[in-house]
Amino acid sequence: MPKFFICKILFLFVFTQLTAQVQTEIIPPYHIKTVSFVQNSQNVVPIFELGSNFQFQFDDLFGNEANYYYEIVHCDYNWVPSNIPKNEYLQGFDNQRIQNYLNSFNTLQIYSHYNLSFPNQFTQQLKLSGNYILKILNEDRDIVFSRKFILFESVATVPLQIKRARNVSIIEYKQNLDFSVKSASINFQNPLKNVKVSLIQNGDFNTEIKNIKPQYTIGNDLIYKYDTETQFWAGNEYLYFENKDIRIAANNIARVDSSTDIYNCLLHTNNSRANSPYTLFEDINGNFVVKNTNATNNDIEADYAWIYFSLSTPTYRLNNNIYINGMFNNFSLSPEYKMDYNEKKGIYEKAILIKQGFTNFKYVVADSKGNIDNENAIDGNFYQTENEYTVLVYYRENTGRYDRVIGKGTANSLNIIN
Repeated sequence: MPKFFICKILFLFVFTQLTAQVQTEIIPPYHIKTVSFVQNSQNVVPIFELGSNFQFQFDDLFGNEANYYYEIVHCDYNWVPSNIPKNEYLQGFDNQRIQNYLNSFNTLQIYSHYNLSFPNQFTQQLKLSGNYILKILNEDRDIVFSRKFILFESVATVPLQIKRARNVSIIEYKQNLDFSVKSASINFQNPLKNVKVSLIQNGDFNTEIKNIKPQYTIGNDLIYKYDTETQFWAGNEYLYFENKDIRIAANNIARVDSSTDIYNCLLHTNNSRANSPYTLFEDINGNFVVKNTNATNNDIEADYAWIYFSLSTPTYRLNNNIYINGMFNNFSLSPEYKMDYNEKKGIYEKAILIKQGFTNFKYVVADSKGNIDNENAIDGNFYQTENEYTVLVYYRENTGRYDRVIGKGTANSLNIIN
């Protein structure tokens, strides 16, 4: 066989292998709920400083104390597993059973609550910054679900400002990120190629902006002052409900039904806010708090309830789908969270099983391929919306073997600049 064809076949094989290796988050099955990363007893966006402590928690509604194992994979900027041997980025072992779990107590919905701490007795340290995939496996070592998390170093600073869009046609609807990258300890080599950034709004990786190169440099400082490339649709404040006392119709809950095996909380019908004036009310940017006011240990004493969502949006009878999402479901666009249209009532409806407490959520329009239509958001886009932004800086030296995350910048649009 001619060398040309051998090389071509080899190239196609390597390309296929590399493409197949891109790690995407595997959505949890129906019985796995309330998956979250926790730091200082709070649910957080999974971006941690290298060497810090954090936990990974989830509930199994089967409540049968099943055995779960975990695996950690280091990835590059594009979430392709890096070529770094595991013993170079992990001190200790993974592929170990999660040993810290408790069964629910005094709840109508039984479940087993699992808590995986980092570091722990098996995994003493994660030694390198970068992107990581945490895989949860069952007894047969099949992947049940997976989640992304990121470790960063503090060797670069990222001054960040949130500004209104510069284009008059969208000045009322978008927010622009204006930032730079500075480091006293790193002399950036070929920054157009070696430096990469990730821009994230409210911890939602579905709307992440990537592959933005420095616009220009001043000495060793990298400057990003783009007009359109670093803009986000501003959206609107998150909606919420509160059922810390699950028996009471509290904030935004119209009625509580206790006639079935577990509680049912029927929310007030939400109306589309796209054509209404912007109204400021405090949210927690899509996050949630597990809380039972009558409990001492919320992890295992907070109960689950069916939450009945309803949405009136006559102008959105389109071919696109409407989803309910937030950090409570990792901003998922899975069928479990897709609303159904009730022809008789003329509204969208959905019932979702959610752990009690305080929960932020929003309605999202997406097509059949999962492409989100933020421009035509159900609740509109308002430049005044309070959003939390994060900029991550990745760097790989000319001789480097992996993508380091060398800095993190954060800013809130409450301080938006005209």
